[in-house]
Amino acid sequence: QVQVVESGGGLVQPGGSLRLSCAASGNFFRINDMGWYRQAPGKQRELVARITSGGSTNYADSVKGRFTISRDNAKKTVYLQMNSPKPEDTAAYYCNVQIWLTLLRSSDYWGQGTQVTVSS
Repeated sequence: QVQVVESGGGLVQPGGSLRLSCAASGNFFRINDMGWYRQAPGKQRELVARITSGGSTNYADSVKGRFTISRDNAKKTVYLQMNSPKPEDTAAYYCNVQIWLTLLRSSDYWGQGTQVTVSS
């Protein structure tokens, strides 16, 4: 059984900082790409940042220069460092991981979501 657990969400003030974590556990061979998505009320889920197994990153234009995605392969964890968050960053953040269950089969898994609220 594969589990993806997120943590680190909460209330943060504009101009503050927050770091989200997402750890994968279970029986699998390897983690490939990992990413963060978010969904605000009344809006579709959107890509925030993504990082490949080789370390290449991709960011939404709205968060470039403010958010940083990173990974720790030993801990099987992906992070999202949120600096200078804005009220419009308020959303439920979801972690997505592509996991190689075996050498021949991979599957996408999603975290349960963690709420980030940016407010004074």
